[in-house]
Amino acid sequence: MAIIETHKLTKTFASGAGPSGRKRTVEAVRGVDLAVGENQIFGFLGPNGAGKTTMMRMLSTLLTPTSGQATICSYDLMRESGKVRRQIGYVGQKGGAEPVETGRENLLLQGQLYGMSKASAQQRATELIGALDLEPFADRQVRTYSGGQRRRLDIALGMMHRPRLLFLDEPTTGLDPQSRARIWDEVRRLHASGMTIFLTTHYMDEADGLCDRLAIIDNGTIVSEGSPNTLKQQIAGDLISLGLKDGDADLARVKERLGTQPFVREVQKTDTGLLLAVDRGEEVLPDVLRLLDSSGAHIRTVTLARPTLDDVFLRLTGRSLREEQSA
Repeated sequence: MAIIETHKLTKTFASGAGPSGRKRTVEAVRGVDLAVGENQIFGFLGPNGAGKTTMMRMLSTLLTPTSGQATICSYDLMRESGKVRRQIGYVGQKGGAEPVETGRENLLLQGQLYGMSKASAQQRATELIGALDLEPFADRQVRTYSGGQRRRLDIALGMMHRPRLLFLDEPTTGLDPQSRARIWDEVRRLHASGMTIFLTTHYMDEADGLCDRLAIIDNGTIVSEGSPNTLKQQIAGDLISLGLKDGDADLARVKERLGTQPFVREVQKTDTGLLLAVDRGEEVLPDVLRLLDSSGAHIRTVTLARPTLDDVFLRLTGRSLREEQSA
């Protein structure tokens, strides 16, 4: 059963006047069809500006779609937004805790906003403080928290009213590796308890390690969807990434020549050179290098690897998600 279902969901923003003086529009999300099953960890993977946060904010009732339809937890997103909010928790990129209040006080306030009695809110806050290991700092002001401590409190706030569906927008951005690993453990624990989790990320290891299913989004459009393994299986064999010297005039000829080799399944031009999908990468790499040398290509870097989600993104969009993260 789908806990999230969308049909042709679109969001368009006005972006100011163009050279002619007429207002321009930006289509941040372009007709997305999506189905997320109950008790899944579902991930939106894509670069910054791809439409991930806009999509999540629409699904959590914080933005009104320009067009399209959606149901969340069996309720119509536009007509029953109040009922949708009762079923979901939302943890934005910047969090929502009051910095001059303690973590416990923030949790109690969140519970009261959802109509919980004082006694019920206190009991639930105590449960979450124990479950997320917040006890050592629960009664300190939030402004004294580290990034990882604040993020765990954000997740507790999103869970205060026991939602069926939890939205996490870039849950580990800016955290150190230890804090990231701690958040991953919490997400897995929530999933094991039966909660459905919808998260956005631009970290490939996070998407690969956490998510049951993924949608890769680019320029507001879903370009592929499936489990991490299914997506990586789109690229068969091994991958040889070739970094070539800028200005190689005969790159097209080299690409064509490589494409005629029986061990090469696919050749794709990248921003830095060529990407080859090959059989038996370790065996054929010397042949590839000899061919490049005889063609006069100037090789800067060579990498041999199994396919990753970044390779899937590169194949689908022509750009490297890893390079966009660095930029």
